[in-house]
Amino acid sequence: MPDNEQRRTQRLARRLEGKVAIITGGGGAMGGAQARLFAAEGAAVCVADNRLATAEQVAGEITGSGGKAIAVDLDVRSAGAWAAAVAQTESELGPIGILCNNAGANFRVGFEEQTEDQFRTIMEIGLTGSFLGIQAVVPSMRRAGGGVILNMGSLASIRPGGGSPGYAAQKMAMVGLTRSAASSFARDGIRCVIISPGHVDTPFIRDDNEHSPNDWSTSINNPENLKRRVDGTPLARLTQPEDVANAFLFAATDDAAMITGSMITVDGGAAI
Repeated sequence: MPDNEQRRTQRLARRLEGKVAIITGGGGAMGGAQARLFAAEGAAVCVADNRLATAEQVAGEITGSGGKAIAVDLDVRSAGAWAAAVAQTESELGPIGILCNNAGANFRVGFEEQTEDQFRTIMEIGLTGSFLGIQAVVPSMRRAGGGVILNMGSLASIRPGGGSPGYAAQKMAMVGLTRSAASSFARDGIRCVIISPGHVDTPFIRDDNEHSPNDWSTSINNPENLKRRVDGTPLARLTQPEDVANAFLFAATDDAAMITGSMITVDGGAAI
């Protein structure tokens, strides 16, 4: 049995040493937090985003701190773009052991107001993009001897409401995609877990951007909207990107070796 000093050394060891991770939406708040944390834990990280400048910024922060990272321009809706991203990652960093599917979109309008284009955009980025990513990385994970696929869920994966039917459908579908991947690739030593955050303080619900438009009626810059979300969280604060990154890290390590096909909820009790 290891003595106390050995146990302490094991706890202090970088938990992702030697691993290679692709993180989509890596230039964003949650993806960026994952990329920085994974790199600090020893992983070589491909920061993938369709906004290359933001991916390059995160990768630059990692390399500037002594970590290993590359930035890749990735439209998750394209199988060809996925193939190129995987090939570049393998060439520069090695076989892939971790995939974090973060990329997503939302248009906060009701069922009758949501357009076909909005619905398709939400589904194609969040669901189809994750499906294509899993297909693209599995051969590399087999070459690596196994791997972990981590899908981004939401409170909408647990209790979808009446707003934005596309977002509700996409996040519920991620549960099925996760379970299907977990079942399909378990014999290859590949696990798949969905992590569902609560109300996370990021530009996704604060700023106005192409894939997540906000105005005063929806943004948490509006004190009433912020209060509503905090009041709906029993632990009485918004989830932070670092809270979510910590859950992704746990699920990626051998501490979670027997967790697959499951959901980890990081919501401060908002789904209770």
